[in-house]
Amino acid sequence: MKRVYLDHCATTPVHPAVRKAMLPFLRDSFGNPSSAHALGRTTREAIEEARTRVASLIGAGRAEIVFTSGGTEADNLAIRGIACARKDRGNHIITSVIEHHAVSRTCEHLERNGFAVTYLPVDSDGLVNPEDVRKALTEKTILVTIMHSNNEVGTIEPIAEIGRITSEKGVAFHTDAVQSVGKVPIDVNELNVDLIAIAAHKLYGPKGIGALYIREGIDIDPIIFGGGQERGLRSGTENVASIAALGMACEVAREKALPLMDRIGKLRDTLQKKISVAIADLAINGHPISRLPGVLSVSAPGINAEEIVRELDARGIAVSAGSACTSHSVEISHVLSAMGIPKEIAQGTVRMSLGIANTAGEIEYAAASFIEVVEKLKTLSEIEGSLGSRRCY
Repeated sequence: MKRVYLDHCATTPVHPAVRKAMLPFLRDSFGNPSSAHALGRTTREAIEEARTRVASLIGAGRAEIVFTSGGTEADNLAIRGIACARKDRGNHIITSVIEHHAVSRTCEHLERNGFAVTYLPVDSDGLVNPEDVRKALTEKTILVTIMHSNNEVGTIEPIAEIGRITSEKGVAFHTDAVQSVGKVPIDVNELNVDLIAIAAHKLYGPKGIGALYIREGIDIDPIIFGGGQERGLRSGTENVASIAALGMACEVAREKALPLMDRIGKLRDTLQKKISVAIADLAINGHPISRLPGVLSVSAPGINAEEIVRELDARGIAVSAGSACTSHSVEISHVLSAMGIPKEIAQGTVRMSLGIANTAGEIEYAAASFIEVVEKLKTLSEIEGSLGSRRCY
């Protein structure tokens, strides 16, 4: 069976160069990075080389990168770390209603522990209005956390503009850039951000490793305590093989993924055009321009998205019903609800996300299959509705 992977927002395949970078630290170079002998020095050097590669991808300094177990921990460290470090200055945090649960549930936890959180709305494209951020700031605001791009619809937020506002007020600014790093250019200085969360498995690296960028001069408290690794901000013996993999993934992103950004965007646009022309009532979600190049979120009214996912899977095509992190839930996505999309439309939402290995032929096959599946499910729905109507008499 032909296999087409269109779920790169959920996770990406590990690039061959990344796998190769891991192997030495799973075999002979197994030393503890805290050890003073040769084996320890070898792994320590690998960690620092990886730190340089991660920093280089986002325009940061090497000392500003702290390795974590992934994007979720990076978000937690940023938000809880700032909250603890600045609690004497205030207790107010500003975020948006469409954040990933790694951010929103961390904010909810802080609310239960005495912090006040303002949840900003978004427009129908999923955009936060920077002026809403400005209006929400108070003397007690210590942190603003707004995602760089949304994991469900791909909308890219006006982070640089928001960053200018927070910088003027001296408020720390964190952005969850897990979906963005490696897919679009990211520069910490251009974005005016103080903290950025990164996850390797979203940019052709392995799961279970990530990083947090912390701008020099930003004080932050640790949330994991122990031997004092990672400048005391993330204790625990380092996962050297995965750290090396993240470093190489950032190298791959810079050399291979980012140069292909335009090609991926054109393939996405081709897919969108083909299925939109064939399915008249298909809705496209997210901002039409300010959007990740590989993301296409569509809604087919009157159809359950899980059925679309299953039918496409039977044809060898992998996609997601909304966000992969909530794919087992029957509830309508909080992102789509916040964008004002009605339930009957939102329940038919499918996310297709492209990567560097996708081809024009795969997109042709995916488009034809999607059209076929939606037409089939619509017909079945009409038949079931007709039978249901007859049973009413």
